Amino acid sequence: MAIRDEDIIQIQRAPMNRSESVYLPEIFKGFGTTMRHFFTSFGQGKTSRTMQYPEQRREHMPVTEGGQHAANFRGVHRLNRDEDGRVRCVACMMCPTLCPANCIHIEAGESPWDDREKYPVKFEIDELRCIFCGMCEEACPVDAIEMTTEYDIVGLTRPEMVFDKNKLLHVYDVTVGKKPM
Repeated sequence: MAIRDEDIIQIQRAPMNRSESVYLPEIFKGFGTTMRHFFTSFGQGKTSRTMQYPEQRREHMPVTEGGQHAANFRGVHRLNRDEDGRVRCVACMMCPTLCPANCIHIEAGESPWDDREKYPVKFEIDELRCIFCGMCEEACPVDAIEMTTEYDIVGLTRPEMVFDKNKLLHVYDVTVGKKPM
């Protein structure tokens, strides 16, 4: 099917006036904005968003105008335990299915407990590949995976940043007293 000539709309760009064709007024306006941000960023100016880490930490920062605070920050993952101290995950495969970064890998096995069919024999999250979107946390039907407010994790090699089941449970043990998001 061909496009008819009457269906084609010709759009003409509006001509620039003399000051616009020189570009100088627009350059000075942009430079003025840059200088305004530069001078108001010293001290506690409105445009200053810089955090002086490690002296300042996110959890000590006040709520800003945009509502940013440590409460809406997504940090490292943890794998929760149930009341009996077992891993809460039932290996339903919802989190690796929904993960847009494909950083969660689970191998399921038959559960030795009577209250569930499966449990994760292997559970890994590649924290370097993760985009910290929180979809794994939202997808979990048993609240087994949560994102904490811990953000200062360090790994010197790539394998150190692949958190296995034991490391994720250790994060739970360390952060069990802190309120997750």
